[in-house]
Order: sequence, then C-alpha cells, then structure tokens
Amino acid sequence: MKIFEYMEKYDYEQLVMCQDRESGLKAIIAIHDTTLGPALGGTRMWTYQSEAEAIEDALRLAKGMTYKAAAAGLNLGGGKTVIMGDPRKDKNEAMFRAFGRFIQGLNGRYITAEDVGTTVADMDIIHEETRYVTGISPAFGSSGNPSPVTAYGVYVGMKATAKQAWGYDSLEGKRVAIQGVGNVSYNLCRYLHEEGASLIVTDINSDSVQRAVEEFGAKAVDVRDIYTVECDIFSPNALGAVINDETIPKLKARVIAGAANNVLKEERHGDVLHEMGFYYAPDYVINAGGLINVADELYGYNRERAMKKVESIFQNIEKVFEISKRDGIPTYKAADRMAEERIQSLKNSRSTFLQNGRSILQR
Repeated sequence: MKIFEYMEKYDYEQLVMCQDRESGLKAIIAIHDTTLGPALGGTRMWTYQSEAEAIEDALRLAKGMTYKAAAAGLNLGGGKTVIMGDPRKDKNEAMFRAFGRFIQGLNGRYITAEDVGTTVADMDIIHEETRYVTGISPAFGSSGNPSPVTAYGVYVGMKATAKQAWGYDSLEGKRVAIQGVGNVSYNLCRYLHEEGASLIVTDINSDSVQRAVEEFGAKAVDVRDIYTVECDIFSPNALGAVINDETIPKLKARVIAGAANNVLKEERHGDVLHEMGFYYAPDYVINAGGLINVADELYGYNRERAMKKVESIFQNIEKVFEISKRDGIPTYKAADRMAEERIQSLKNSRSTFLQNGRSILQR
C-alpha cells in the first residue's frame, strides 16, 4: 500500500502511528477531514493480520465518519483509531492510558469513543489522560448506553423512507422484517410495536428472538428465510453486505431501512436497488443517532437536546431522496453528495481545524 498516494487520492489530513513498548500499544489514528470541526470516531481493537491491513481499515473508517458526521449536520470531522491486538487478552490499563496521552497530544483535533473491541471501561481509562473522549461512564457526564438513541434515529428514518414509498409516514399496520434483534434493534422493535407495526424477526441468538416474540408479538423465522418473507420493510440490523446478488431477487419489501453498517456488498448493488424501484435509506444517514448522541457530550450532555437533534434524521433522509430525484442517482450516491455539498459549502468559511489553536472543548 502506497500510503501517501492513498491519502492524497481521498484527501486525508493525517495518519498518526502510536506505540508504547511497555504496554504493547500499537495504535493508528487516521484523521480524514476537519473542515466542519474536530475529527470524532471510535477506537477499534482487532487482531489484524498485518500493519498494512490495520492502516487501511483506519483510513477507510475515518473517511466514513467524515461523511456520517456531515450528513447528520454535525460540526465534526471524521477520524478513527485501530489498535492492533486481541481485545480478549491484550488489554491493560497502561495501554489505554498511553493511548490517552497520544490523543491529548493532538490537542483536540481528534476525539475518540468506543467501537468494536473496546468498552465504556476502556474509555474511562483513556479519560484519565485526556478530555477528548466520549462514551465514558455516566458518572463522568456521559450519555450512557447509545443503543436506544440509535434505535430511535433508525425508527425516525424508517418513517421518512416510508413517506417516500407510500406518501405518508405512519408505520401502523406495516409488516417489518427485522434481521438481527440485538441491543439496537430490540429498541427499534419496541418503537415499531408501539406504533402498531407487525414484526417478523430473526437472529442467531434464539433468546433474543424469543424475547421479541414474547414482548412484541413478533413472528420468528429462520435466519435464511428473512429475505423471502412477505413484508413492506426489510430492516437489516446485524451483519453488513447483506444486500447482494443473492439476496436482492428474494426481497419482497418495498423499503430497506436498518441500523447495520455497510449493508451493500458492493456499490453496484445500490444501483440495482435504484433500478428495481426499492426505497433504500443509506445506512450512515439513518443510523447516525448514536454519533449524534455522543457528540452532544462535547457541549455537556443534555438528553432533550440530543434527542431533538436525532429527530433531524427524518429531514436528512428526505433530503437524500430529494437529491436522488434531482440528480437522477441512487440514494447511496445521493447521501455522499449531500455530505460533500455540506463540506464544500463550508470549506471557504473554515480552514483546517485548529488553525486558530482552539478546539471545540476549549470554547
């Protein structure tokens, strides 16, 4: 991988390599774009096969966060950290304290949070060394478990997508096929049930399925059958790449809207959905509730203010469809265009973040 060529191609600002011999820390911080504000993105700990693989993952994820924050209307840029190691056995206090000092050294250009392989407890340790961390324990002013808020954002975005498909946003009586009933989608099921939607659920965890059946009157189906059920809305809330050559012909839904990341296996599958007349809510627009929630911590967390901002996902989804119609492009491209237009519109009025030496947490 030619790192500078890759960074230049996608206009990355910074790549920071962090190591601490005593604790075993090997971390990579990627900062993609700070036009709108400091880069915010979680810390992922994973057993990467090579340094090149870890660098590529950090860069890819950081760019995704830029688009997610911009599309959500946040004054934040995109960044991400990956730590090379097994989160089950390689973690230690010294590692996260060392990492916290590296973050502090960036003086607010990058703010971290939890991600795959890291926890609230890990963020609390990082917080011992830096204030540039979100998703810490509520005792320190955090917003707590983000799952219900993410679910609410998906619910609001689903209503906006339904409005595009049927001309009204009510989900009462709609049949929703829920793929995955984890923390986020369990709360999504609750919102849908309260509105009167009919639920069809599946998950590899039978206990999660049973809970949805008992509490929401959901119908359970095998994980292989969720694509073929008769429904109005297909909601992917588990793995990525579930919209692909094999599954698209099976789908009976008109709307695709869920919390899972990277649901399109390849970009061309978004083109196929568009050509076939599906109403697809791009994942990083509809599932931005968690990011919006933790971003509010930067101003002193206020739940009412955060939830009000999450409700703006409805308007963001509407704008995606407006751009899709305006430019004659699939919604996944329209989401990118919406984010890029916002960044470009502010580029002339903002220079690279921290040129004036002040961060969002120093105002």
